[in-house]
Amino acid sequence: MPNLAETVKAPDQSTDFGPPEYWPFLPPIVQRNYGKWKYHETLKPGVMVHVSESGEKVYTVRIGGTRETSTTTTRLFADIADKYAGGYLRFTSRNSVEFLLDDESNVDPLVKELTERGFPVGGMARSIGNMIHTQGWLHCHTSASDANGVTKAVMDELHKYYVSDMLPAKLRVSFACCINMCGSVGASDIALIALHRRPPKVQYDKVRSICEIPGTIAACPVDAIGPKPYKGKPSVVVDEDRCIYCGNCYSVCPAMPIADPLNDGLSLWVGGKISNARTKPRLSSLAIPWMPNEPPRWPTAVKAVMTVVEAWRKGAKEDERVSEWIDRIGWPNFFKVTGFEFTKYHIDDYRLGETTMNYSNYARL
Repeated sequence: MPNLAETVKAPDQSTDFGPPEYWPFLPPIVQRNYGKWKYHETLKPGVMVHVSESGEKVYTVRIGGTRETSTTTTRLFADIADKYAGGYLRFTSRNSVEFLLDDESNVDPLVKELTERGFPVGGMARSIGNMIHTQGWLHCHTSASDANGVTKAVMDELHKYYVSDMLPAKLRVSFACCINMCGSVGASDIALIALHRRPPKVQYDKVRSICEIPGTIAACPVDAIGPKPYKGKPSVVVDEDRCIYCGNCYSVCPAMPIADPLNDGLSLWVGGKISNARTKPRLSSLAIPWMPNEPPRWPTAVKAVMTVVEAWRKGAKEDERVSEWIDRIGWPNFFKVTGFEFTKYHIDDYRLGETTMNYSNYARL
């Protein structure tokens, strides 16, 4: 049998394009046992062990991190890794930080120091993973809500489920600050998606000066933008019946702002998952079509998320994800136990989406 550790090693890079070769950054114990792991198990909230065929063990301690991390905090993580983990740590796709150790005696001291410094240790097994999110008002030019603020408010309420294993199964909560969803929220147990509810406001007199009109028209995914002169000069017009409020046009044309403080808000989606265990992967489904932006703590949105979490926690069977729980009780019962209102917006009647053929007013069970 070929040595997997040798087959994955890439040749020396001759350019600076792309990420560096990962192999030199792996802990020596991982390099020695690459592809030879027998099993892994969670020892306690936030602590996992992988056991190799050789009997060697590597311990993982996970803490909840943030998408935007200061250099001061990053240096602190590096110092802690030097002290307990031989300098090895990694950042996960959900913005958690994992310290990789081969000395079991360092696990408890590491957990103790991280906890004392205010970093929650957890996010493994039957708990909520770190909440992944987009950029929001901090960076995104088409955001309909904040990302860091909503995520902070939600995770403050869910903290007890991050540092423990009290849930029926793992829980993935995500947030996207617009319907373009660069936060990959379309397949989460619970997702908050911010949305615009009004078409872009065309600044007709500025379009010709600062926008490339053919590119602006081409940027619309539903062909809702067309050419229309304004005072004898080239400009564009928006077909409001076709507009889906995605903000793509504003990305290429600053003269078409879409943000609207009075109408922008949040929607709640549930029942998505990427795992194919027990049931196939699926996309999230609409639960609440709109909630207001309420900075700095977004109480309505937080309450909605907690309502779903508590109803699922109390009603689900062991290892039953949110989507599987909904499948078992049915959508009518989901709306009953959560108290959410079933509205016309839960019926797929989008006229340009005939392929779904879901025009019925009957809830799918």
